[in-house]
Amino acid sequence: MKYALRGITAEELSYTMNRIKMDKDTKFEIKPQFSRTVRRVQENDKLWFLTLEVKVESTEEAPKPFNVKARLVGVFEAEEINDDVDKQDLVINMTEIVYPYLRAAVSALTANSFINPLILPVIPAGTMFPEDRGETTTNLN
Repeated sequence: MKYALRGITAEELSYTMNRIKMDKDTKFEIKPQFSRTVRRVQENDKLWFLTLEVKVESTEEAPKPFNVKARLVGVFEAEEINDDVDKQDLVINMTEIVYPYLRAAVSALTANSFINPLILPVIPAGTMFPEDRGETTTNLN
């Protein structure tokens, strides 16, 4: 299997302040929600697109001082993808490449909003999504 990153694009970066009443010592539990999609181009089966998104959203049950959404798309060129194991390895590797850019985008977005920056955790490759850990199967086009 051979692959190379051809580019990364920010599809969406958004920050919204939520004006909620809180005590001075209130601590918020920020639980980022991650999602990922993988697409291929029918005209060129070497091109792969990995979309990685993170959201932090305030709800009535779990208020947060802000909402954040960041979605990045990595464009990869890959060859010698022979079976489902190769496909799954490629998806994990693409995720591992794009995730640090997502972390940096979220940190910069929140820091530039004049709040303490939200720094997403370092997540080891192959553990971010259940399908990477073998808990479910992934539908790859």
